[in-house]
Amino acid sequence: MKTYKLKLDELDVLVDDILKSFKNGVVILRGDLAAGKTTLVKAMAKKLGYNEDVTSPTFSLQQCYGEKIFHYDIYNHGLEHFIALGMLEELDREGLHFVEWGDEKLSEILQNAGIDVITIEIEKISNEMREYKICTH
Repeated sequence: MKTYKLKLDELDVLVDDILKSFKNGVVILRGDLAAGKTTLVKAMAKKLGYNEDVTSPTFSLQQCYGEKIFHYDIYNHGLEHFIALGMLEELDREGLHFVEWGDEKLSEILQNAGIDVITIEIEKISNEMREYKICTH
């Protein structure tokens, strides 16, 4: 597990490190409300060349940014609803898939399906500082 303590304006350090070794698969994002999950997705999308607005898919369940960046939020509906809608098949598409509020059960399902997964836990230390714990599976 790698740990970073970064100011929000230093996110490129984390993004660059992740993208060196992880270009395809699922990134499970965990953290309290307003911890910075969507902020991290914005930084990743920008680094990957997507310059339009990136917003949380809290109510839409899925946002697509370009052809290879996907963003999901399962907070309101839960994993069972996500699975019932057939969304697991989406996670097998080529590209980076960011899943806010994913849990160990989702990670296990994806790993069993042969999909690469990393989990990033985000803890808000202050308004400007976050701790990021990255676990590769």
